[in-house]
Amino acid sequence: MIGIYILIILMIIIWSLSFIVVDIAVEIIPPLSLALYRFIVASASFIVLDIFSKLRKKEINAEDQVTQEYMNSKNLWILIIIGSFTGASFFFFAQYTAIKLIGPSLPALFVCLLAPIIISILSLIIFKEKLNSLKIVGFIIASIGSFLLITGGDLTVLSPASPNFFGYMLALLTPLLWALFTIIIKKISKYSKKSDIQILKYISYFGTIELFFFVLINGELMLFVLNFLNLIIFVCALYLGLACYVFGYYIWQKSQKKLKSSKVASFLYIEPFLTLIFSLLFRRNEQILVWNIVGGIIVLSAVLLINYERKKA
Repeated sequence: MIGIYILIILMIIIWSLSFIVVDIAVEIIPPLSLALYRFIVASASFIVLDIFSKLRKKEINAEDQVTQEYMNSKNLWILIIIGSFTGASFFFFAQYTAIKLIGPSLPALFVCLLAPIIISILSLIIFKEKLNSLKIVGFIIASIGSFLLITGGDLTVLSPASPNFFGYMLALLTPLLWALFTIIIKKISKYSKKSDIQILKYISYFGTIELFFFVLINGELMLFVLNFLNLIIFVCALYLGLACYVFGYYIWQKSQKKLKSSKVASFLYIEPFLTLIFSLLFRRNEQILVWNIVGGIIVLSAVLLINYERKKA
């Protein structure tokens, strides 16, 4: 069980840095084009994995696949397509545009603060998961801590009168999309114990196709082609596609099977804290205030509280 927690922490570190990577990349290429580049890398990675697997002539165990009966059903493909929109194409368009408009920290705050709450509510309804009083208190404390962590206690940064209000709205949309994606993935996973890579592969393929049409409709295709060999963009896309999606999403999906959705989601509260640290290290014009540090300490304490298990007498 300790192993899965180590993987989750590694995943959070990788995802925290991704906000900075995106902030650097969108200075060169539009958000939609960056998202498409990311999923081309992810899809290419899955193709290479498939070829490598076939060359080694490894037999695929029946339990490692989604059951053929369900794989051929309309329900699965509907869920995969919805998952590709909520966890791939539309999600990253909203997130990357928000990062371009308001910087990396606030988008990290919104998705990490609100997604666990929405996931917990949906899990209570759909999967009948329960939250005890200790965990509820933990979520409340984490919410307060995350708010202080990013805003520094200044409410005006989230005011509708802000010149970047559109960026705030897109950032607020991301936790809802992520929560829906998480629930969809968990629902699909119930049909197989070890289908993680397969499902992520299909979502990546659909996401790539969707983003290609979005880029085409938005008139960015030529700009995308011209920047395809840009070294900075290539490195950013490699990190986002391989590390964040293939590796990170695999851990997220795997952890959903091993632990309660609400418990896994609670680790997202650490992400804004790490994003701020990375932002400072990479000199992304972030101001670290005393309340930011206080908020980070509160968040870390809340995560420990949420994951505390009472010993049975």
